Amino acid sequence: MRKTILALLASTLLVSACGTVRDSRINPLNWFGPARSVEAAPAESTNPLIPQRSGLFARRAVEVDTYEGRPFEQITDLTIEPVPGGAILRATGLAARQGIYKVRLTPATPDETPVHGVLTYRLEGVRPDKATPQGSRPTREVIAGRRLTDQMLAGVREIRVEGQLNALVSRR
Repeated sequence: MRKTILALLASTLLVSACGTVRDSRINPLNWFGPARSVEAAPAESTNPLIPQRSGLFARRAVEVDTYEGRPFEQITDLTIEPVPGGAILRATGLAARQGIYKVRLTPATPDETPVHGVLTYRLEGVRPDKATPQGSRPTREVIAGRRLTDQMLAGVREIRVEGQLNALVSRR
């Protein structure tokens, strides 16, 4: 019984001393404090979250992501579906062999602007390094899509998707 009373008395004294710790820097709840408004920093061209220094685990050289896709042999279908704010361009391609991956619609112009009212894309995919079977037609078909905004479609009269052997055109 005495041990219980002694432990209760000691814990009461310990808890009563927390009043001074409450406002001190020892309390982890006080480390950051309340939020306050400050002046915005000027815009920088670099991202402050990416470290500029090198270290033990830093990459040795900057890797440039290049796309190594080649055009598909044949374009079999081209569909343009209107959606709010633009359209979705969907192209179906037929490859000579199975196993093509990273399929995308690559714009013919770097800034994706129409040339004489024609917006042109190439249906491309990355071919595997090893030999793959030819397979049946459904196993060689792929579908790629791209969202086009109303701003991109301004002044466009036709959209053209090219492959190696043919191209499909959809006019407005």
